[in-house]
Amino acid sequence: MRGNFVVQIGLWGTYSRNLMKSLFLAFFACFTFSVSAAPAETDLCIYGGTSAGVIAAVQGVKMGKKVVLVEAGRHLGGMSVEGLGGTDIDNQPFQNSPAVGGLALEFYRRVSAQYGRSEAFEAMLAAKGKNTSLWRFEPHVAEAVWEAWVKEAGVTVLRGHRLKETNGVTKDGTRIMALHFESGAEVKAKMFIDATYEGDLLAFAGLSFAVGREGNAKYGETNNGIRTDTTHKQHDKPIDPYVTQGDAKSGLIFGVQDTPLGEHGAADESIQGYCFRLCLTKDPKNRLPFEKPASYNPAHYEMQRRYLAVGGVISPPHAAVPNGKTDPGTWHSLASNFTGWNHRYPIASYAKRDAMLRESRDYMQGLYWFMAHDESVPAKQCEAWTAWGLCKDEFTDNGGWPRAFYVRNGRRMIGDFVLTEAQLRNTNPEPVNDSVGMIWWPPDFHSARCLVKDGRVWNEGAVFNVSKEPDWIPCGIPYRCLIPKASECTNLLSPTCPSSSYVAYGAYRIEFTFMAAAQSAATAAVMSMEAATSVQSVSYAKLRERLLADKQVLEVPVK
Repeated sequence: MRGNFVVQIGLWGTYSRNLMKSLFLAFFACFTFSVSAAPAETDLCIYGGTSAGVIAAVQGVKMGKKVVLVEAGRHLGGMSVEGLGGTDIDNQPFQNSPAVGGLALEFYRRVSAQYGRSEAFEAMLAAKGKNTSLWRFEPHVAEAVWEAWVKEAGVTVLRGHRLKETNGVTKDGTRIMALHFESGAEVKAKMFIDATYEGDLLAFAGLSFAVGREGNAKYGETNNGIRTDTTHKQHDKPIDPYVTQGDAKSGLIFGVQDTPLGEHGAADESIQGYCFRLCLTKDPKNRLPFEKPASYNPAHYEMQRRYLAVGGVISPPHAAVPNGKTDPGTWHSLASNFTGWNHRYPIASYAKRDAMLRESRDYMQGLYWFMAHDESVPAKQCEAWTAWGLCKDEFTDNGGWPRAFYVRNGRRMIGDFVLTEAQLRNTNPEPVNDSVGMIWWPPDFHSARCLVKDGRVWNEGAVFNVSKEPDWIPCGIPYRCLIPKASECTNLLSPTCPSSSYVAYGAYRIEFTFMAAAQSAATAAVMSMEAATSVQSVSYAKLRERLLADKQVLEVPVK
């Protein structure tokens, strides 16, 4: 693999023999599928059954091509079926729903039909109105939409087929010829799309990629690298970071990293924290109370304990999706993200990813138990947290827990063109003349590290500007950022791991943006096949014509 970042992070905690046995059995169950049905050849092979992967597959079939969609797990839809029901559409002071077009809009229409709210949804669109709730959904509803759609379209889906970590991709010069899976299947295709969040296909194919934060100087940016001025999601109460309060020699409490802050704007290997997008309910008939994890260690929540002791409030989540459910992300800096542990995840082995997933789940389960039961939690807060539990009707094959992380940053391809802050800034932005969709979200990163600064716990790296004077503007998705260097590969595109800086990816990483980019990537892949040319040589004029015909949104609509 080729990349510009490797960092070693030690995993916290140990695992019992029973837990590891359970993990192995769950892993084995996911990947024991018959390989006899795997087609030897197809026109377009898409790796990653995310929302982007499904959209790309549907578009490929609509354009008359044979498509194989390959998913390492068992569920289609990515984060839309792993808890992210509070879609980031029209949920901020600005209105970004005008950016949703094409098959992405068709997905939300189909979701509305599931809830019997199509009339209200269409009325909102016609009036160009802003109604956040009409864009939101429950995970199982989204999954029903995706499953019905691929069946209707006639997409061939291979589940439980994970790329081999070694020799998983066969190339002939700059062309990928075949993918090889742990299941034993082999898929040959003319064109490939990496629709994973992690960027495994592009990495295994030997393409250049980045993980971590570039320094501001690399691309002439202002929000990249180390943020010594972090104010967003900063602790509003002082928390002593030392095991023995006031004694720096006593060591650090759990969750605080023993690393120096560094220089403002300097390159850094850290990435923003991940979390689970849990789906929770207060409904006693549907609620699964949080159980105390077997590995529960009360010392892991000393940071929360000290914050509460000085008057801090860690409020519980609130209902944000239909039927009184919620999909908590990081509404409080001490309530969801496991900051600082995930820097290596995008390039970690499958086994290490599985272990990190398990550890994060144990930590989050323990946090919910702590907030509902620990004697240090004020009674009012304890009562409010106790009311929430997992949903019996969500993630039914995993005890009410999402099967995957919210991977906010995976690998980012490095192509001949790199999308940066220059295209997003509101002062003298560089124009995008090859738009294939819209980015309509500010650069958005959660904290990357939890450190000591001025004798207190301090979060570093969060950026999110939705003020009345924002420093960003909506911009087009450049086609150039979806394709690799011509010298490295000529028949692969990636809508989920674009060629972008850390800053630009922070604005790009929204599910409807992935969907828009995926439809355009699939369209370009088909046009490349039909013209017998590389993805780098696709005619943008012809691509634009087809995208507009398919009702993609390529510029900010004129009011």
